[in-house]
Amino acid sequence: MMMVAGEAALAVSLADSLFLSISPDAARSKVLLFLAFSFAPFVVLSKVISPYLDQLPGGRRMTVFLVGVLRAIVVLAMIRYLQSYLLFPLAFASLILAKVYQVSRSAMTPTVVADDDALMSANGRFGRLTGIVGFVAGGPAVLLQRIHPDLSLVMSAGAFVLAALLTLKLPRHVAAVTSKASPKEREEMGAPEIIRAGFAMSSLRATSGFMMLHLAFWLRNEKAGLAWFALALAVASASTLLANSVGASITRKLNQHTILFSSLLVIAIVGVISALVGSITAGIVLAGVVNGFGAVGKLAFDSIVQRHAPDANRSRVFAQYETRNQLFQVAGGLMAVLLVPSGAVGFACVGAYAAITTAYYGFKY
Repeated sequence: MMMVAGEAALAVSLADSLFLSISPDAARSKVLLFLAFSFAPFVVLSKVISPYLDQLPGGRRMTVFLVGVLRAIVVLAMIRYLQSYLLFPLAFASLILAKVYQVSRSAMTPTVVADDDALMSANGRFGRLTGIVGFVAGGPAVLLQRIHPDLSLVMSAGAFVLAALLTLKLPRHVAAVTSKASPKEREEMGAPEIIRAGFAMSSLRATSGFMMLHLAFWLRNEKAGLAWFALALAVASASTLLANSVGASITRKLNQHTILFSSLLVIAIVGVISALVGSITAGIVLAGVVNGFGAVGKLAFDSIVQRHAPDANRSRVFAQYETRNQLFQVAGGLMAVLLVPSGAVGFACVGAYAAITTAYYGFKY
């Protein structure tokens, strides 16, 4: 959770900087640059770093420890270059380290829980606590930012250091990979269960990427558009928190693939209804549905990979699929930026895409 607190403080500090100063009124070229920038760390993670994550001496426990230390160093370096273009490579390094942590945490979780039920509960609990801690940590970070721009970065670095130290309390035997993957285990990286879940998860991420940028560009020309967009973000965040709160109980009662199929189906239905209504309120409701059911789908997807991917290659599997999921999310956002459809047309696009992927998912798998 200290990693999450550090992330929140870092986001607050960068909010006024050149790196994240992208608003709905920004030029398309800047938004497209942001989309490329958000995807690049996944490419580095998947192609360069992920093959070594599972073989690092000391296991994933040491990986998370090193990530905490390195993120603290990077954040402290940002204090000097916050108003400089050198902030870009530092922010890029921070994003890569953030993704390494996310992948390692997901891969480590099955080694510290007793069974599948506990695994699902742990995934849901972490998602819920992530939202709560991020919200709570944001308050002090904003206050420190008002006092002095560097103080929120100091808070972020301190949280990362504390997270690294807490990692050392994990038992060595449960966080370490004891052996390399066998040829059979390497084949299991492409298990049908994982491929099936990966298709659904990528589709959910595509709708999420399209929806938020669609609202941002559409609402900028509407009366009180900024306030409406802020409300959409709040609803999306609240729905994600709610989904993570109830998702664990849902994943225990239903098959994970049923959850993924149902998530796509609900988005398709609400997308069509929102297109028929065509109002701002309908768009905000759709944004909440997309994010909420996307979060439920993510819990189901994580559980499937954690159960079916071989332990010796689990980090690599997560890295590969997270890269593909992010590619779909960026592609969805790209369509929203390039097409800039009207509200109702955009909602219809979400509904139609979700309906097509639902039908394909049901027929193919």
